[in-house]
Amino acid sequence: MYDYDLLVVGSANADLVIGVERRPGAGETVLGGDLSVHPGGKGANQAVAAARLGARTALLARVGDDGHGRLLLDSLRSAGVDPAGVLAGGAPTGVALITVDPSGDNSIVVSPGANARLTPADVRAAEGLLRASRVVSTQLEIPLETVEEVVRALPSGTRFVLNPSPPRPLPAEVLAACDPLIVNEHEARVLLGGAGAGEEPEDWARGLLTLGPRSVVVTLGAEGALVHDGSGATRVASVKVDAVDTTGAGDAFTAALAWRLGTGASLAQAAGYAARVGAAAVTKPGAQESYPTAEEVRAL
Repeated sequence: MYDYDLLVVGSANADLVIGVERRPGAGETVLGGDLSVHPGGKGANQAVAAARLGARTALLARVGDDGHGRLLLDSLRSAGVDPAGVLAGGAPTGVALITVDPSGDNSIVVSPGANARLTPADVRAAEGLLRASRVVSTQLEIPLETVEEVVRALPSGTRFVLNPSPPRPLPAEVLAACDPLIVNEHEARVLLGGAGAGEEPEDWARGLLTLGPRSVVVTLGAEGALVHDGSGATRVASVKVDAVDTTGAGDAFTAALAWRLGTGASLAQAAGYAARVGAAAVTKPGAQESYPTAEEVRAL
């Protein structure tokens, strides 16, 4: 019996968000709106998104012993995430600087802070959390060696989900554990080496499967997603919504998909549900504040 449906191992940041009419070019200054501060980070976002949907969720992460760290812990507890694995101190809480244009598109620069101090030793010390979790999800806003340690520490029968963001080349050991590897177009092209990636999501999925993951999901924004488990590719539609802010929508998608896979859903079924969760998330500003409950997803 698992205590947690999902354990997220990853980053926790304070998101500093400014609305702009357009994003600046090189050497250019653009005036924006008022600064707002929100709890974020891909790891914390995924944990909150899953908990809002009803998943029993825990987070293994590092924050600073500061105001931003307390903001994140309050958000986790409010959503119902077990913060027992959240370690504090050693460096300031990570910060993401985010600009959002009128269409809802965003640009992000991340200062990792305490996230860079989440070490393989922290993973080994959290052995009990991993044993208690049906699915483990992670990203690349923490050190790659820490992600590698998560893979080595995975108990038999525990499913591993990876969103390689920000993208970088991955060891074969990590790729082989992914079930699925979740990427957008940019991440797919980086992992495939750019020019040889092909032009269609089906091409990216087939190419990625040759690198070793057991399954692949390509997110396509408003167009939904494509899933491929080696037996064939399937397109999954989303729902049409008016986008307000896309910040954190990919994290909501990943969390929902990981949780639904743990309940026994097929990859296509899980991705279909996750696409609706991601669509609901873009209809509100912010990341964690925008994440829907299961009832809100059903209402779409």
